[in-house]
This record gives sequence, structure tokens and C-alpha cells, in this order.
Amino acid sequence: MYIYNVTINIDNSVHDEWLKWIKEHIPQVLATGKFSEARFTKVLVEEEMGGQTYSIQFRSYSRAALDAFYKEDDEKLQIEGLQKFADKMLAFRTELEIIDVYSVNFK
Repeated sequence: MYIYNVTINIDNSVHDEWLKWIKEHIPQVLATGKFSEARFTKVLVEEEMGGQTYSIQFRSYSRAALDAFYKEDDEKLQIEGLQKFADKMLAFRTELEIIDVYSVNFK
């Protein structure tokens, strides 16, 4: 299984507008059918560049589903954010491969 991770630093001047937008954008990404879930998290490290940083982790069904996302959906989904927030948003993407999952059950 794979995780498509998007890390975004957003300028404080557009933070509230962006936060509203991203909460609508995440379901659009999930609607592509290429991911089973998304986790939206705030990065708790203060950035030298200012602003606030978030990470969105989309869990892909498979390598093939992730590749299909890149081919069919990724570019058009990125355009709106780039147009809307331009130089007020810095984003980078990484892929993670899940090797093992561990959990604990305390009784």
C-alpha cells in the first residue's frame, strides 16, 4: 500500500480562506476513487519562513491506483490551488510505501 503525502506551507494572510478550501478539496481528491482515506494533519514545527504547515496523507489502494491518479487527476486538481493561492502557498509531494502496520490493544 502507498501513501501520497502533500505537505503545504500556507501564508497567514490567506490561512483561513485556504483552510476552508482544503476541506472541500480533500473530498474531491478522494472522489477520484484512487484512495481509501485521507488524514489531514498540522505540522507542529515552527517554520523559519513563517506561515503554517499541514500534511495530507492519502492512502492509495495500490501502486496502479496511484499511477492512475498521476495520469488522470493530479494536474487538474493542483491547478485550482495554484491559481487561487499562487505565491502564498508552497507545496511538495512525497510517496510513502507502507511496509508493516503495528497496533497495540491494551485491556
